[in-house]
Amino acid sequence: MGMWIELWVFGLVFLFAWHQFRDLKRERLKREQKQREEQQSAPSARDD
Repeated sequence: MGMWIELWVFGLVFLFAWHQFRDLKRERLKREQKQREEQQSAPSARDD
């Protein structure tokens, strides 16, 4: 029976880690999209 408890705990930890990595990926994509929009909307002063 102890094996099943350990497997259940491992499953919970695995699901939590998967959820966290998915959120990190989503936030990184949002941040990159925001940076792209800011670069496109702002005139580039570096080209002077």
